[in-house]
Amino acid sequence: MQFHDDTGHRLSGANADAAQAFRHACFELRCLVGDPLSSVERAIQHAPGMAMAHVLKAWLYLIGTEPGGIAPARAACTHAANLPADARERAHLAAALALCDGRWTEAGRLLEELSVEWPRDLLALQIGHQIDFFRGDTRMLRDRIARAVPVWDAGVPGYHALLGMHAFGLEETGDYDAAERAGMQAVQIEPHDAWAWHAVAHVHEMRADPQAGIGWLAPGQPTWSDGCFFAVHLHWHLALFHLDLDDHAAALKLYDTAIGGAGSALALDLVDASAMLWRMRLRGIDVGPRWNAISDRWIAAGEAGRYAFNDFHAMLAHVGAGRATPQATILDAQRALLAQGSDNAGYTRDVGYPACMALHAIANGDYRVALQALRGIRSHAHRFGGSHAQRDLIDLTMLDVAERAGERAWFGALVAERRLRRPRNPLVQRLAARAWREDHEAAGLTAVA
Repeated sequence: MQFHDDTGHRLSGANADAAQAFRHACFELRCLVGDPLSSVERAIQHAPGMAMAHVLKAWLYLIGTEPGGIAPARAACTHAANLPADARERAHLAAALALCDGRWTEAGRLLEELSVEWPRDLLALQIGHQIDFFRGDTRMLRDRIARAVPVWDAGVPGYHALLGMHAFGLEETGDYDAAERAGMQAVQIEPHDAWAWHAVAHVHEMRADPQAGIGWLAPGQPTWSDGCFFAVHLHWHLALFHLDLDDHAAALKLYDTAIGGAGSALALDLVDASAMLWRMRLRGIDVGPRWNAISDRWIAAGEAGRYAFNDFHAMLAHVGAGRATPQATILDAQRALLAQGSDNAGYTRDVGYPACMALHAIANGDYRVALQALRGIRSHAHRFGGSHAQRDLIDLTMLDVAERAGERAWFGALVAERRLRRPRNPLVQRLAARAWREDHEAAGLTAVA
């Protein structure tokens, strides 16, 4: 008897119980809820010869970007390679093996080919979408999903996830109205689709409309946070909206209860904790001993040099905590990596290493050096992954170091460009007032309060 996934693809080696557990794991993954790894382990227990269960296990370890995830992912792939599988399942395995070896671009392309051939394979679309995100490939975030849209409709299980992914791709390519419609439709179909909630939050962030962002996320918090392992990031967005309104107390409360204070040691959560504390630092908010806790967790998380985006955020924490030794450790790991030919070596060379060097310069008070380093990467920072909202930290840091370096002209220029994008933002208004005063004082005129 043959068993299939939710959209009709064969699951070689499965039995009824294993197929049910596998489908549940896929549901958890596409909504970012529950414990998909435990569910797929149940599938393997029920049917040890089920190739796709082992491949899904590998994917779950790989997309977390945890240093410790490579070994179990490779072991799962090795097991799957010895099992009967059809062409689609073997294509999944080839892509997973490529990612085990750090060949991010190849893994994404293999999944792209798979999705062209089997456009209703939702797992391939979702993993490919995540790889596009980690690679900062905004066009593929949209187009990988857009290609599949014509063969999907509301009657296909998981349609909400397709809409949510398309929404995020549309947002990252600047089509905010279409992104909002798709994301809201996804949430209407499946209220626990955290990625769709996330896509619409990004729309409000890019529109510089924090009130609308809070209006979107806050009322739905009991729903999207329910069993959600992506909740830290959604709380990060909510805190970001509060920061934009100068509600520092609300942002700190969210940090302590749901972001850094929650105690997670996962790299994806540590990225959010570091980024939020750095934004607070740039605003002059006293965060007390919070930096030390995040720095400790980054040190415990494992080896540097695995993923440039994570290295940058670990460096934020170590600079914030004033710890020179782990800063040097990251830079040494990156220098060693630069001699390699891996995809991550390219991300590190292009963005990660100069970004970390800029942070190191900030730690040593060399603000002009930091400004020049950040100038050199800001236009292609997408190459080390993340979203527009996450990479905005580079622009915010440039503003801060330009002012600290006494580079009046640069500070004024950077304020002017940001003011056009976020004219009502209280922080931008304060920065613009400071730039105006500095210009007038430099010209020997009387500053107006």
